[in-house]
Amino acid sequence: MNFIFISPHFPKTYWNFCDRLKKKGVNVLGIGDAPYDSLDVNVKNSLTEYYYLPNMESYEEMYKAVAFFAFKYGRIDWIESNNEYWLETDARLRTDFNVNTGIKLDRIASFKSKAEMKKKYATAKVPTARCHRVVGLEDTKAFIAEVGYPVIVKPENGVGAADTFKLENENDLASFIAKNLSEPYVCEEFITGDIYSYDAIINAEGEPLFESMTCWPPSIADIVNKDLDLAYYVHKDVEEQLRSYGRKTVKAFHAFNRFVHLEFFRLTEAKKKLGAVGRFVGLEVNMRPAGGYTPDMMNYAHSVDVYEIWAEMVTSGKRFFPQAEKEYVCVYAGRKEGKSYVHTHEEIMAKYGPFIMMHEEMPEMMRRTMGRWSYTARLESEAEAKEFIAFVQEQK
Repeated sequence: MNFIFISPHFPKTYWNFCDRLKKKGVNVLGIGDAPYDSLDVNVKNSLTEYYYLPNMESYEEMYKAVAFFAFKYGRIDWIESNNEYWLETDARLRTDFNVNTGIKLDRIASFKSKAEMKKKYATAKVPTARCHRVVGLEDTKAFIAEVGYPVIVKPENGVGAADTFKLENENDLASFIAKNLSEPYVCEEFITGDIYSYDAIINAEGEPLFESMTCWPPSIADIVNKDLDLAYYVHKDVEEQLRSYGRKTVKAFHAFNRFVHLEFFRLTEAKKKLGAVGRFVGLEVNMRPAGGYTPDMMNYAHSVDVYEIWAEMVTSGKRFFPQAEKEYVCVYAGRKEGKSYVHTHEEIMAKYGPFIMMHEEMPEMMRRTMGRWSYTARLESEAEAKEFIAFVQEQK
């Protein structure tokens, strides 16, 4: 089997996907924008061959890289990055090289466009916030007249929380429209709730080989725009309604042969047409693993190896990794530069040292969201996770 992995060096733990494939006898062929000599030894050892491409934004050059591997190794069986940024490039390459194990260009719109996602949610009979493609001031006013303020506006094809705004009134709306934004935006009714994700590894038949649930902060946009500290945690189990909605969503999107990250609101205020407090509402789909070190946190919470389970999905479509006898709550707490925290690093380690699974200074490009310093702990309960967050992030 010939597997092309796009950008195996970033995020920095993604070499694990390549490593598990290679151990199963797969030719793992990497394409990345870091010189080979700069790669971590783990990345190097996880690959059969690496193609250095300084400008991965050039599709022509990406095409040449895949063509080189096809010429040298024969037919390409998989092309994948597990990274939202390269999702469309992955699909285009699969289309051009007739790789049938993943999404092609004819279906990429429903995976990238927040407006198109709503149609698939409707097919799955999963409730979602009402959504409107922004054309101008008057049409957006008409939509807001139906749903009421506040509303959320965000890029239709955006990644993460970048350029996402909460509009409270008509002045906010007028200011937003006046920006003359060059890319398409959508406007959604505001939902008051906590954000949960259904994370799963799905085989070619649409069956989950692994499922997990993570509780996220109410707004990643606020983390970025208000310079707040990020904290979130992976639960021991998946709530049944979320499991049901997650599986229905996977089927509706035909999101097979993938690691998926599907986001939902859990209502903290009842919402007309959407449900009572505690009900789940579809937010958006991400056809890749959850960001940061969340796959590693799933390993710690569920005592599994998601990289191994994913590689088993690729090579056999089955799962051989045993279910864990004990589950935990795995929690992440980040701290940002320029803030004054009550507890020092030494105090954190003295109190939680035996439970800390990872701690490090984060890469520059991740600090705006995840913080400069991170602490990840494996604990027994959600209550303990909340206490850990409070201790790590308490400010003077």
